[in-house]
Amino acid sequence: MEPADTAAHLYHVTLTIAQPQAAQRVSLPVWIPGSYLVREFSKHLQRLVAKQDNKPVHVQQLDKASWLVECMPSSPLVLTYEVYAFDNSVRSAWLDANRGFFNGTSLCMRVHGQERAEHDLELVPGRETGHWDVATSLTPGRLHKRGWGTYTAADYDELVDSPVEMGNFWSGEFKACGVPHRFVVAGATDAFDGDRLLADTQKACEAQIRFWHDRKKPPHKNYVFMLNAVDDGYGGLEHRASTALIAGRRDLPRRGDTRAGDGYTTLLGLISHEYFHTWNVKRLRPADFARYDYAHENYSQLLWFFEGFTSYYDDLLLRRANVIDDVTYLKLLTKTCNQVLQTPGREVQSVAQASFDAWVKYYRQDENTVNATVSYYTKGALVALCFDLTLRSEGHASLDDVMRALWVRCKAGPMTESDFAAVLKELGGRSFSREIAAWVHGTRELPVRELLERHGIAVLDEPAQMQQRLGMRVAEANGVLTVKNVLRGGPAEQAGFAANDEWVGIETGNAAWRITKLDDLLLYAGAHRKLTALVARDRRLMRLELGMPAAATTWRLVLRDPAQAQAWLGPQG
Repeated sequence: MEPADTAAHLYHVTLTIAQPQAAQRVSLPVWIPGSYLVREFSKHLQRLVAKQDNKPVHVQQLDKASWLVECMPSSPLVLTYEVYAFDNSVRSAWLDANRGFFNGTSLCMRVHGQERAEHDLELVPGRETGHWDVATSLTPGRLHKRGWGTYTAADYDELVDSPVEMGNFWSGEFKACGVPHRFVVAGATDAFDGDRLLADTQKACEAQIRFWHDRKKPPHKNYVFMLNAVDDGYGGLEHRASTALIAGRRDLPRRGDTRAGDGYTTLLGLISHEYFHTWNVKRLRPADFARYDYAHENYSQLLWFFEGFTSYYDDLLLRRANVIDDVTYLKLLTKTCNQVLQTPGREVQSVAQASFDAWVKYYRQDENTVNATVSYYTKGALVALCFDLTLRSEGHASLDDVMRALWVRCKAGPMTESDFAAVLKELGGRSFSREIAAWVHGTRELPVRELLERHGIAVLDEPAQMQQRLGMRVAEANGVLTVKNVLRGGPAEQAGFAANDEWVGIETGNAAWRITKLDDLLLYAGAHRKLTALVARDRRLMRLELGMPAAATTWRLVLRDPAQAQAWLGPQG
């Protein structure tokens, strides 16, 4: 594997099959586990050539992502090809003059029939990249300077589950419960405070290792965090012994600044989330994912558990590790509650259905997504909260105990919903089938308010922002007010607003006003209960009769009884 041409963004790949089949099939994955969308990585593959004994052999393309090579089994088969890499995300591959990164699903062909054999990956520096460093969680073999050389994977699954970062990145190390961890950051400025990032990440990692194993050893022998710092971006993708992250440079901790801004707190939550996946989805995983099918969608109704429960614990374990305080945690939980309450799709689709439909809904969002589905991340986190606080209320156990029991019951492997139900019944002292039916497979409101108040948290109702009162989401940029989403059943929908409308102004009685921000509405509407909205749709001007909405509220969570909340927020379960 060679980052051969940084200007053209091309990797040069050589695949050597020591013992090929007479009709050897190879393919490139169409998706990457953890990101549930068919991404067609083969569209970036070019110049595929096959040779045996240095003589060309015929290659027949079978479909969009697989090829058949007619060859002799007695001689090694060598395939060479190029991959265009210009996707600066965590899901694919990137190469330019400053940085290289790739997931194996984008570059590494699958040799059919040999997926479970050991794989070697040799990283060869290009003419322009010899001064770069290399970071990956793969087992090192014979290495040269800066990490270039040969690495080993136990099988194809491990090979494509171990991304590679290359470049002149910042690098730091720490141990969490005795396990070596490495953190590399590409694109940081000189103001970046690496020591603070390492210290906070170490606390989060140790809290999670103790959560799952107490004083025992975790399943991973080492771990690598790979963070790409960009001007504007956010996201992460989990792997068995590493994670790829992307975040804004402004969100990194800065030297001499001890404050924890919202951006840095969000970054820590992302780090915590992806690290929790080391257990919850990479090992304990849906039975549907027992073996990945890289050629097609892999459906599961359990993403509410594996993503939603991870979203519940990411911030909660930051709190238990004292990386954030009670006020910050409740602020984050408030945001999650309001996101769900402000999603009309929660009344249309259950989190189990949303999990199954991730391939066509969550990862292919449009202007109507908010009305048609619910996030299995956010509502899944509230489902976890409800199970946790219900168990704690009844005095038998906590969700912490359930997670650890599932780890043991499923032998850190494939899990079904029936496993979850069985452990709930065993530890909770009763059947939870009614709660599973209502919270996981139903669309009624969750008993979040009641359970929080029972655990020392006050739920305050506060005035909602104007876009929530109107039932719309907008973008405000360069003096233009654009409608992004129209929420089901709200005043905006009743008035006839549509996504992509430019809201130009309003008419009230004898006056007409230009508006560029939604907050202008109250200024110019005054006491009028009805007004005319002037809208441009496809450059056609329209008048929409809008009734000013009644007052609406959102939640704010406040710690009312610290002693009562301590058992939940404070200790390790």
